[in-house]
Amino acid sequence: MISILSAGIAPGFALLSYFYLRDNYDQEPISVVIRAFMFGALLVFPLMFIQYVFEVEGIWQSLFAKSFLSIGFLEEFFKWFVLFYTAYTHVEFDDPYDGIVYAVSVSLGFATMENILYLLANGVEYALGRALLPVSSHALFGVIMGFYIGKGKFSNQPLKSRFLFLSLLVPIFLHGTYDVILRTRTEWVVLIIPFMLFLWWFALRKVKMARHYVERKKKIAIP
Repeated sequence: MISILSAGIAPGFALLSYFYLRDNYDQEPISVVIRAFMFGALLVFPLMFIQYVFEVEGIWQSLFAKSFLSIGFLEEFFKWFVLFYTAYTHVEFDDPYDGIVYAVSVSLGFATMENILYLLANGVEYALGRALLPVSSHALFGVIMGFYIGKGKFSNQPLKSRFLFLSLLVPIFLHGTYDVILRTRTEWVVLIIPFMLFLWWFALRKVKMARHYVERKKKIAIP
């Protein structure tokens, strides 16, 4: 049990620490980050119930409907909803990189709880594969969501609405694509490697862009 819990928790905390510590200027209060993480973890249970009902009732069960709607849309929408209503208006959300920190916290809370439940059901031997794929992908979807929601918070209309829309649309599209690849059976290994490499490149590029924005802001503020 201890080994499963450790294997389930470790990847999420390692990735959260990585993105949290990249905020070199004004790190967010750890209490707010942990709160976002816990909200993300709690999301797993209502989503499991909703997805179970959809499966029993035969709703959105084709390959693309299940990947993009039952999984991609539902999971990313609820993470976006929690992020928007728990962190977006918080006083500590004061630069675009903060969006990345909070979105990654929510996403990794969700991924960590999901990971623990999966390993309890299937065994610790799946821990490495889960860390490399589902946990990492949730973190990267969170980075992308957080980048756009951070841009939206500090933009004027109509760019604000555009960035907020992208903060939901882009993660849904990427999450749905990820799930379609995993369901292609024999070909999934060939396809998932370049997709994950692209996802890491795309997400880290967004991290770099957000950090450059903060650096410029801090330089301007220095008299």
